[in-house]
Amino acid sequence: MSVQRVIGLETEYGVLAPAMPGANATMLSAQVINAYAASIRAGYGHLAGTRWDYTDESPLNDARGFTQPRTEAHPTQLTDIEPELDAEQVALDGGDTPVGSTLYDQENAGQEVLMNMVLGNGARLYVDHAHPEYSSPETTNPFDAVLYDQAGDHVALSAARTIEATNGFVPVHLYKNNTDNKSVSYGAHENYLMPRHVPFDSIAAHLIPFFVTRQIICASGRVGRGMLGQWEGFQISQRADFFEAQVGLETTIRRPIVNTRDEPHAHWEKYRRLHVIIGDANLGQISTLLRTGTTSLVLSMIEAGTAPHIELRDPVADLQTISHDPTLKVKVELTDRRLLTGLEIQRIYLDAAVEHCAKTGADDAQTQEILRRWDQTLSTLGTDIFAAAKTVDWVAKYKLMSGYADRHGIGFTDPRIALMDLQWADIRPEKGLYYRLAERGMMETLYTPEQIAHAAITPPEDTRAYFRGRVLSQYPEHVVAASWDSVSFSVPGARKLERIATLEPLRGTKKLVGELFDADLSIADFISTLKR
Repeated sequence: MSVQRVIGLETEYGVLAPAMPGANATMLSAQVINAYAASIRAGYGHLAGTRWDYTDESPLNDARGFTQPRTEAHPTQLTDIEPELDAEQVALDGGDTPVGSTLYDQENAGQEVLMNMVLGNGARLYVDHAHPEYSSPETTNPFDAVLYDQAGDHVALSAARTIEATNGFVPVHLYKNNTDNKSVSYGAHENYLMPRHVPFDSIAAHLIPFFVTRQIICASGRVGRGMLGQWEGFQISQRADFFEAQVGLETTIRRPIVNTRDEPHAHWEKYRRLHVIIGDANLGQISTLLRTGTTSLVLSMIEAGTAPHIELRDPVADLQTISHDPTLKVKVELTDRRLLTGLEIQRIYLDAAVEHCAKTGADDAQTQEILRRWDQTLSTLGTDIFAAAKTVDWVAKYKLMSGYADRHGIGFTDPRIALMDLQWADIRPEKGLYYRLAERGMMETLYTPEQIAHAAITPPEDTRAYFRGRVLSQYPEHVVAASWDSVSFSVPGARKLERIATLEPLRGTKKLVGELFDADLSIADFISTLKR
């Protein structure tokens, strides 16, 4: 048992143009993608416009053993279709057409608007409905998952800076949050690779109580309760009020605690990709580490058959009940009639993880660090909640807002508190409240800005993302399309495209193909050698 597994994170950013409050969000999102493409286009050729390959996408396969008919699927589920930014789509999405919508720069004005691009670090940047989304490259542990998630914030900020510096464009602001408080919620998804042989019913049963209570150690906090934020108060999770089911395939309607999408982006008979949609978007690096590290440990217990047996009487209601109580004192009922707090349920999972790691000899440094931080966080929250402000996002936000409210003699219904909620999520370091705390040493970090900037352009070395990122940097003019599980090349003189499958996430690493890249071969020799 270990925290080591293939992990990838996805972030949909809130997007706003203050100078044009009614601007079409899809158009603004497309501006973000094209702005980043423009910022890296010089010297990189097709790196700024590599298409996404939708060939192997299968978003309607359900882990419970069936495929949802396309006629019954919500349009947002059809992620296997290339998005288009045409007049019809803009009209359907509503909003005003922003200034500068002839995307993007004068030199490349004749090119079509990009809605997708694959980055040199192996990530994907694209328009997901009305939001720009960054999907990180595959990593092999929670620590690298944090680094490459932070790299996404760097990419998003670079795009926003480019827009702001371009004549004729109004500034676009991006927020790493999960709701606009107008009934809309957008995701911060996690992906974990698991063996196919583990029964999905067992996965769901063990994860539901864990996910319902995980928010207390890694959520981001929110002002207001209800989908519209219509009820007064501060709550732990940005996402909790938007979930309506225990298990299901949807991600934007009837949101389930456990998502059943069966789309492994790898060898189907060997792997399952657990697609987690219940987490909050974190700016704090330790919260992201706890979110991914503890989940990886629980999955290892499920795989080994040693996860604790806990069953909540009403998981969806409990998710919201726990979120609505930042004192962490509320109890929820189990089917065996026990009444436990979220802290107590998390402690049960932690104790089981500690016992299993001891029995299996999982004493690697990363696993032990996750166990230590999990224990320390629960202990601190159980004695003095605000003492966890340096490492837990929602606590840091709650402490900051509570102090401001006390100093000014106002309540959490005051518009200034709502503004602080938004400003917390602003990814501009000079504006975002999170970044201002971090700059003062009031938020613990794992990585420097220089390390994060490096990760924004350099792929992980121990997954297939290395191959994807390196070919985009070294052979950009020959990469026609790419996806998680393939890269297609145009080779001079060849009658058809060369499509290289990358179905094994732990192949295509620097150890396996680094010397091939270093040989600086022609594209034809590179492909020929690779295939041998």
